[in-house]
Amino acid sequence: MVKKKILIAPLNWGLGHATRSIPIIKALIENNFQPIIASDGVALNLLQKEFPELPFIELPAYNVTYAKKGKYFKLKLLKDSPKLLKAIKAEKKATKQILENENISGIISDNRLGVHSKKVPSIFVTHQLNVLSGKTTWLSTKMHSRIIKKFNTCWVPDVKQEPNLSGKLGHPDYFEIPTEYIGPLSRFENKQVTISNDILVLISGPEPQRTLLQEKLLKTLKTYQGKVILVKGIMEQEQTKQVLGNMTIYNFMTSELLEKTINESNLVISRSGYTTVMDLAKLNKKAFFIPTPGQFEQEYLAKRLNEKNLVPSCNQDDFTLDKLDNIDSFKGLKSFEFEVDFKKLFSLF
Repeated sequence: MVKKKILIAPLNWGLGHATRSIPIIKALIENNFQPIIASDGVALNLLQKEFPELPFIELPAYNVTYAKKGKYFKLKLLKDSPKLLKAIKAEKKATKQILENENISGIISDNRLGVHSKKVPSIFVTHQLNVLSGKTTWLSTKMHSRIIKKFNTCWVPDVKQEPNLSGKLGHPDYFEIPTEYIGPLSRFENKQVTISNDILVLISGPEPQRTLLQEKLLKTLKTYQGKVILVKGIMEQEQTKQVLGNMTIYNFMTSELLEKTINESNLVISRSGYTTVMDLAKLNKKAFFIPTPGQFEQEYLAKRLNEKNLVPSCNQDDFTLDKLDNIDSFKGLKSFEFEVDFKKLFSLF
């Protein structure tokens, strides 16, 4: 029996879109589909390391970088928008080409705006039905939903009811596009292990903010007394590891090692990206969040989880060691008992 080919295309913007595609790719394989992975940059590198046996296609890069100062984030995005529109156009062309060359039966796009087709069922994966951008939230949300309309359906990796992880991001008052809440997605499993690391630092996301946070934390944690593991989130050919005093520094970790290391860590310091929130909830972890400066979505998630007394957070510039003193008064993240029904979701193909 010939397996149906499904094109799965995560956005290359940090590592979150790629990592949350991992359980979808695994489920496609388990349900007898042939996934074809399409992305670019570090997202593509990461998935090639996870699934070396699968076919890969490189898509045009969005090449969006962040401003050095958070307050210029929106301005920088506006400045980059012609480049972005050009990339989406190139992506549409590439998708058309892929459909002509490969016998594709369906598309799953995680936030890649140009990867869809009228010829096959096309699914858009996002937790942002409300796209926060300050005073222009209404406009960014409208523009986003106009794009989602080109897909057959939208999958939201969260639960519909309270309590949920995405808050108002994934739960608008009104949304006219067919939407399926598929439950939180994580590539990890919670395992009962002995805690051997005091702090695990996970850094990812676009430059220059990734490097700025790395430098800040390396400097700050130098004087920390406990055992620290720091993962830079830089996807290179070979994994590297260096020991600096109390700190062990990796360039990246594959899923298996990362799952083990998070499970073995008492506290995780990271960005408040939505995929990280889903992963840490699945592993029932205590965390401290430092949102990417100027990124409204991460700032909202950090503030919401802080107010719910789940995870403390602070601005990048304000982080000091004593910010970790009251960690124990926060509950940490907890997972929902939710099984994603992939068989039902894939019936569209």
